Amino acid sequence: MQDDQIAHLLKGVAGGDRVAFRTLYSAASAKLYGVCLRILRNRAEAEEALQEVFTRIWINAGRFDADRGRAMTWLISIARNHSIDRLRSRREETIDSSESDPFAMIPDPAPGAEARAVAQGEAGRVSKCFEILPPAHAAAIRGAYLDGLSYAELADRHAIPLNTVRTWLRRGLLRLKECLAQ
Repeated sequence: MQDDQIAHLLKGVAGGDRVAFRTLYSAASAKLYGVCLRILRNRAEAEEALQEVFTRIWINAGRFDADRGRAMTWLISIARNHSIDRLRSRREETIDSSESDPFAMIPDPAPGAEARAVAQGEAGRVSKCFEILPPAHAAAIRGAYLDGLSYAELADRHAIPLNTVRTWLRRGLLRLKECLAQ
């Protein structure tokens, strides 16, 4: 579901619209559950935390400001913060159990559900912004920054002068920057 639809649903939830809340739950619960599970590492506790997260969303939906950030990012931060609060509240229990397993406190270096969800959303935004570029310019940017091609190699590949390659890259990056800033 697109982020602007989630922002629209949040407006409905702020007005007490139960249908909007139900739709929001369907759209966002899997991602938010993943965030809770990644932090809490316990399915039952993550499910309970998810219920509490949606209670907070129902109560605080009116506080969402689209000018300050994306709707899904706001929802993920609520889930993340709530899960961390739960983790802190059980700190004494965790310390006792970690004494028997010294490796239990070593963090997993793999990106978590929250980081993957944010990265996936950002990758979608970048792909959409690439669509506004002329195909040759987009290919030149991909060649330079993803394939590591030099200006000379790009000039040969596209059969254009070297300075034209530089212009394509500069202008293309500026257009991408403008698109991503929206």
